[in-house]
Amino acid sequence: MKISYIKSIHDNSSFNFFKNIGMKGVELKDLENVDKVLNSLIDQNYTTFFITNEVAGYSQDLFKKYYNSKDINIIIAKTKH
Repeated sequence: MKISYIKSIHDNSSFNFFKNIGMKGVELKDLENVDKVLNSLIDQNYTTFFITNEVAGYSQDLFKKYYNSKDINIIIAKTKH
């Protein structure tokens, strides 16, 4: 199981623990690219994602494609700011 996080590049407080322990994460400059990044990570065999609610709001695929998926786990976390 490969785990990643996705957040805004401007969010300096979310997922710092994961970043500090060396987990691969994506910090998006353009939140409109969240679906593209999510699909790219899934192609790299990532199966579990922590995503801030701010970023999740920009995704078209999050609930349409992955909400009932048994293979992909998405945890939406409240943005700290």
